[in-house]
Parts: sequence; structure tokens; C-alpha cells
Amino acid sequence: MSRLHTHREHHVVARIGWLRAAMLGANDGIVSTASLIVGVAAAAADKNAILVAGVAGLIAGSMSMAAGEYVSVSSQSDTEKADIARETRELSEDPAAEHGELTRIYEERGLEPALARTVAEQLMKKDALRAHLRDELGISEVTRARPIQAALTSAATFAVGASFPLLAAFAAPLNAVELVVAIASLVFLALLGGIGAGAGGAGLAKAVWRVTFWGALAMAVTAGIGRLFGAIV
Repeated sequence: MSRLHTHREHHVVARIGWLRAAMLGANDGIVSTASLIVGVAAAAADKNAILVAGVAGLIAGSMSMAAGEYVSVSSQSDTEKADIARETRELSEDPAAEHGELTRIYEERGLEPALARTVAEQLMKKDALRAHLRDELGISEVTRARPIQAALTSAATFAVGASFPLLAAFAAPLNAVELVVAIASLVFLALLGGIGAGAGGAGLAKAVWRVTFWGALAMAVTAGIGRLFGAIV
């Protein structure tokens, strides 16, 4: 058996759609809920108020993430549909011009003019619209916008992420809520960065540093604001 038939490649680009939404949701769930809890705790609130604030943040954040992702990704989907309709019309009205357009694209990528014309012709014979969407517009099945998938993924992962600092606040004594939630959340963020890096095939150290740094900064700012308002009250 030739090497062509035994060689297998493993690419992770197909995960882009749901991985982006999942990482955004989980990261936002941990950071926003932990920051909210730390801020309320820093204002010298009682345990009940801290937990109520955390639960409210989890629910409101999940709904907000779902709505925000659906609206933003739907806008992308609408743009893609408009481009697909326009390309379909152009292929129907002037296929020769579209063939020339595809030929130029392949020439710019390094093919000889004659070969570029042949490739464009053969690809258009098989599926002209698909060839133009992929090579002219950069639209493929892998990168297509999926609003419902993005909304559900973001909402679910936000809720999961938010539950970790909430559980830490529930387990911690009142006088240690800030410290316990902050440390636990940074650990959770580091783990999330590692999981995201592994799923996406990216570098581990950079991903972990990125999420923990911004998470720590967000919690520090809200703790400072909480202390300020607590002192005023």
C-alpha cells in the first residue's frame, strides 16, 4: 500500500465555530461571575447577598451570551446568504466572466495561466457555486456561520464556567470568600486555557497566560470598586 493511502492528517480547523463560542462562554462565565462575587464580597456584603448575586450573574449572563451570540452570528449568516445569492445570480448571468475571475485567482496563487484556466473550468463543471464560494469568497462548510449552535454553546459553557466560582463562594467562609474565589477562578481559567489550547492545537503557555492575566485584572478592578463603595456605605 502506498504512503498516499496510509498517511493520515489531523486538522482542528473544523472545530473553529463551536470552539470559539465555547471558549468565549466559559471564559466569560468564570471571569464575570467571579468578578461579581469578589466585588460584592469586597463591599462587605453577607453570604446570602454574595450567593444571590452569583446566581443572578449566572442566569443573566447565560441568557445574554445566548442572545448576543445568536444576533452577531446571525448577522454573519445573513451576509453569507446575500453573497451566495449574488454569486449564484452572477454565475447564471455571465458564466464566462466568472470563469475568468476564478482563473485570475488561481494565477495569483501561483498556477500557470493555461493550468489556471483548466483548473477553473474543471471545478466549475463539477460545482461552480461551491468553487466560487470557497476560492473567491472564502466561504466553506467548515467556516459557515451557525447562529443556533453558537448561541447554545455559549449559553451552556457560560453556565458551566460561572458555576465554578459560585461553588467556591458557597464553600468558602464569609471572611475568605474574596481570596478563595479569586484563587479558585484563576486555577479554573488556567485549566480552561489549557483545554482550549489542546482542543485548538495551539501553544499551552500563551493560552494559559492570556486567560489568567485578564481574569486577574478583572477581579482586581471589581474588588477595588467593591471596597470603595463598601467604605462609602
